[in-house]
Amino acid sequence: MNKAQLIDAMASKAGLTKADSKKALDALIDVTSGTLKSGDRLALVGFGSFSVNERKERTGRNPQNGNEIVIPAKKVIKFKAGSDLMGQLQ
Repeated sequence: MNKAQLIDAMASKAGLTKADSKKALDALIDVTSGTLKSGDRLALVGFGSFSVNERKERTGRNPQNGNEIVIPAKKVIKFKAGSDLMGQLQ
């Protein structure tokens, strides 16, 4: 499902216009991005939680030639599914 399909599904499920659904989805993405950028955790009870983890600098290997390379430290987004979401998948 892509963003346009998600907007269509949200509009039909919630009885909103596509324009309102797009505004709501964009607002959710903006708030989520802002929360994670500030280093906070976003928890949606039953659905799941988003958090930011820091990966340390580490050494790896270049797959083309086998030389060791340094992989720099970076921040990654982690998602942990909630119990309601996991229950619907089974």
